[in-house]
Amino acid sequence: MPVRSLFLVTLVVDDFDRARSFYCGDLGFDCVEDTSLADGKRWLVVKPKGDEGAALLLAQAADDRQLAAIGNQAGGRVGFFLKTDDFARDHAAMRARGVKFMEEPRREVYGTVAVFADPYGNTWDLIEHAPR
Repeated sequence: MPVRSLFLVTLVVDDFDRARSFYCGDLGFDCVEDTSLADGKRWLVVKPKGDEGAALLLAQAADDRQLAAIGNQAGGRVGFFLKTDDFARDHAAMRARGVKFMEEPRREVYGTVAVFADPYGNTWDLIEHAPR
């Protein structure tokens, strides 16, 4: 049986440096790679700290169609899910760095969760799963 995993997802942004600042600064992600390419493009990959999960390829919009997708890549739904092992710690740290939460934390059967938005309007769940 082949082994497969989702390791990289493209997120269209308006500016490489602004996106890197938010994801690596405000969210505390690691910059896995930031390589300059031809025509002003960059291969900019960021990832939450730790070995688990996929990384984001931050891709600067190059035309009107891509510009229109910024902030609405999931059609208005929560499109990204950031798992934590300590919700209170990460929620407090993210708020202190200026991350805008759209709701107060809530407990669901699956865990503790709160929705936040990136600078572009994409919505994310910060979630700590309930013990099984």
